[in-house]
Amino acid sequence: MRLSRRGLLAGLGSLALPRAALAIEQHRFPVAIGARRIAAFEPRNPEKRRFGPLTFRGGLALSCGHPRFGGFSGLWRSVDGRELVSVSDRGYWLTAKAAAEGGRPIALADAEMAAILGTSGRPLSRSGLYDAESLCIANGVAYVGIERRHAIVRFDWGAQGMEARARSVPVPAEIKRLPRNRGLEALGVVPGGPLKGALVAVAERSGKQDEPTLGVILGGPKPGLFKVARHDGYDITDLAFLPSGDMLLLERWYQPLRGVGMRIRRIAGRDLKAGALLDGTYLIEADLGFEIDNMEGLSVHIEDGRTILTLISDDNFSFLQRTLLLEFELA
Repeated sequence: MRLSRRGLLAGLGSLALPRAALAIEQHRFPVAIGARRIAAFEPRNPEKRRFGPLTFRGGLALSCGHPRFGGFSGLWRSVDGRELVSVSDRGYWLTAKAAAEGGRPIALADAEMAAILGTSGRPLSRSGLYDAESLCIANGVAYVGIERRHAIVRFDWGAQGMEARARSVPVPAEIKRLPRNRGLEALGVVPGGPLKGALVAVAERSGKQDEPTLGVILGGPKPGLFKVARHDGYDITDLAFLPSGDMLLLERWYQPLRGVGMRIRRIAGRDLKAGALLDGTYLIEADLGFEIDNMEGLSVHIEDGRTILTLISDDNFSFLQRTLLLEFELA
């Protein structure tokens, strides 16, 4: 079966496809993505569409036979929502066109993947910077967060797209001292206000259980470090800014014997500043009684005046997990 084969290839890694992997890392390549529609966010209550201030528009369970497909942790959609870009844990870009019908997602078309290129033009994964966990694109520049190296790299996306080479973004020493597998999981560019144009990054978890996690404002007139309160064992997995300047945080909770949970927190943009301890209100919370998985990517776009949130899950290249794409409208 296709899922079993993909899981096997993922598990064997370089032993399974040494030459094929080398070949596909050199060029962009098309991928055919299957999409099973998700009509209800809460299967036990299929008529329910409103969840707090969010209305579920629909979702897709994505599948693909290519061994590089999966592990998506960062997400961006264009201003009109038609273009979608994601990055994977293994250092690959995914681009596609989002198709909709009656305001609900139905497919991803014209999908392509390519290895993320390092400064030398070689795949980023060969430099050890393979754990791409966050993504944002603003003003023609794509920023990618590399979790295990606590690094941020930038790309001339507007001019070169997936052919662009990485350039390093300097980060404070405090970021470099983050725990190895608890690094930068969330990136966003402030859309307006006194911090307009600044790059904001937040670590998944920088301390013990429920201790605040570290964030940083890079560039702009008022750079510096801040902290984000954490509650109930949830970790930060992504962020996105609303047009108002408020920041949305995607959070994930996981325990092997109890499953996974996700929620979204809204933090007032006026509170974002160096030295702050940020907290906010939760818009939605869901567990395995809902159509979720390991939700790790979040984006915001405006469609006909409506604010749309899109989430993507990281399947960890496991046949036990799914790659989900979910859409909500924010009231």
